[in-house]
Amino acid sequence: MDTDELAYVTMRAREVHDFWHTLFDLPTNLIGETALKVIEFEQMGLPICLLSVVGGTARFSEKQRKMFYRHYFLWAIRAGMQCIDLMCVYYEQHFHEDLEDVRRKLQIVPSPIVP
Repeated sequence: MDTDELAYVTMRAREVHDFWHTLFDLPTNLIGETALKVIEFEQMGLPICLLSVVGGTARFSEKQRKMFYRHYFLWAIRAGMQCIDLMCVYYEQHFHEDLEDVRRKLQIVPSPIVP
């Protein structure tokens, strides 16, 4: 990394990624990972997140692509914009709390339930 600050941001993004899967109720499959990359882009503005969305959707089947854009894409944009700055949360301080309470505090809307 070019700077210590950029190295820290990159490391932190990797550290919180799995927490975000849980908070946003996203599976760890290709659709869930791609939706999370949309949220990460909204939160961090890193171009690599957007490139990951393009790459992820290119690997979708036609059925997956329709599902992603119908149910996840716009939700992920809104979810990433409306929650607080999730990079600054000290997650370990919330481990003892109810998940729904933590979501409320962080203004997180879980992923939609897809039929």
